[in-house]
Amino acid sequence: MADKNGNTSARQLEVRHRSRFGQIGIYFGKFIRMFVYQSDWKVLPMAALIAGLVGFALGREFRINMEGTLTATFAVVCVCIWNGSFNSIQVVCRERGVVKREHRSGMYISSYILSHMMYQLLLCILQTVVTLIVLHLVGMKFTGSGMFTPWMVVDVGITLFLITYASDLLSLWISTLVHSTTTAMTIMPFVLIFQLIFSGGVFSIPKIVRPIEMLTISSPGLKALASQVNLNELPYSAVDKMIRMVDKVEIGGRVTLGQVLDLLQDEENPTVSDIRSITVGSRMTLREIGEDLLNNDSYADLRSQKLTDSLTVGEVVSSLMQEGVLDEVLDTEVGKTMTFGEAVDYLAADDTVSQHRDAGLDIHMTVGDAIDLIGREETMANIRKTASESMYDPDYEHTDENIIGNWLHILLFVLVFAVLSIFTLEFIDKDKR
Repeated sequence: MADKNGNTSARQLEVRHRSRFGQIGIYFGKFIRMFVYQSDWKVLPMAALIAGLVGFALGREFRINMEGTLTATFAVVCVCIWNGSFNSIQVVCRERGVVKREHRSGMYISSYILSHMMYQLLLCILQTVVTLIVLHLVGMKFTGSGMFTPWMVVDVGITLFLITYASDLLSLWISTLVHSTTTAMTIMPFVLIFQLIFSGGVFSIPKIVRPIEMLTISSPGLKALASQVNLNELPYSAVDKMIRMVDKVEIGGRVTLGQVLDLLQDEENPTVSDIRSITVGSRMTLREIGEDLLNNDSYADLRSQKLTDSLTVGEVVSSLMQEGVLDEVLDTEVGKTMTFGEAVDYLAADDTVSQHRDAGLDIHMTVGDAIDLIGREETMANIRKTASESMYDPDYEHTDENIIGNWLHILLFVLVFAVLSIFTLEFIDKDKR
C-alpha cells in the first residue's frame, strides 16, 4: 500500500524485491522490452547479412574438398564468435551507474547476471536459426543424418549455438570489467583476433604456444564442426590444381634401357597392361607383303634399289606377282602374331639386350605425358589418397566422443564466464566514481 502522500513504503519495496528469482523475472522482462523498443533486434539482420556473405563466398567448395571445407568451417565459427561477442559487449558497462544504484538498493548481482544469461540465451538461439537458414539459402547446406539426431542441421545447430553463447558470455564478462562502452569496443578486436589466431585450424602457430588453444572458444568449436562434416574423409583436391599447373611443363633426363623394359613389364599398371595387350604383329601372305612393298610410300627407296643393271626391286616384285604359276606360293602365310607385351618380354630375355640394360636413353616429355604413361586416373587417385592421409587430423575425427568432448569444453567456458561475471560485478560498489 501507499501512504497518504502516495509513496510506497520501504517495507513494501523490500517484500516485492526480496526474492532472487523474482528479480530475475523483472530484469528479463526489462531486457525483452529493450529488444523490442530499443532496437536490440537489429543483431538478427546483421547475423543474416554476415552469414550470407560468408556462405556466398565460401559455400561452393563446402563438403566438396578438404581445404575448401576447412576454410568455410573456420569462417562459420568466426561468424558465431562475432555474433555472440557483439551481443553483450556493451550491455553492462552502458548502464553501470544504474546497476550500482540498484545494487545498493537491494538488487542481487546473481539475479541480474542470470537474467542477462536467459535473455542472451534466447538471442543466441534466434541468431543460430537465422544463420542456418541463410547458409542453406546461399548453398552451404548441412544435409544428411546427424550423429545425435536424425538431422545433421540440428547437430550443427547445437555446435553453432554453443559457440555463439560462449562468446556472448565472454563479452558479458568483459562488459562487467570495463567502465565505458568505448573501452569495451577497444578491447573487443583484440579478443576476436586472439580467438581466431589460436583456433588451431587455419593459422600455423609454433608448437610451444599451442596449449593456448585450450583457452579459446574457437578451437573446440572448430573441432566439433569439422568433425560433424567429416572433414578427414574429404579429398584434398589442391593436388589436382597443382598437377594442372605443371601438366605442360617439360621434363627430361637419361634413363636406362633396363628401366624402360621394367616399366613396360609392370602388368599391375592398368595403362601398361592395356598397351601390352595390343597386337603388334600378324600373319601375312607373300602376296600381301608384296602389295605392301609396292604401294606403301615408306618403301619407296627400297623399291628403287637395283638388283641388276636393268632391274629394280620393285620391278622384280611386280613381275613375280603377275606370274600365275606363283599364286600358290604367293598365298603362303609368313610371320607370327604377337602382342606388344610378348615382344617386350622377348627383348628383356634376350642375352644381347641384357648386356645393354645399363645403356642410357634420352627422354623428353611433359609431366602430363609421364602421368598418362603410368595411368592418369590411378595416379591421381593415389596422389589424392596420399595427400588426404597426410592431412588427417585426429582432432577432427568423426566420432561421438570427439564431438561431445568439444561441446563440454565450450560449456565449461559458459560456466566459467558466468561465474566470473557475477564475481566481478559484486565489486561494483568499489567504483571510485
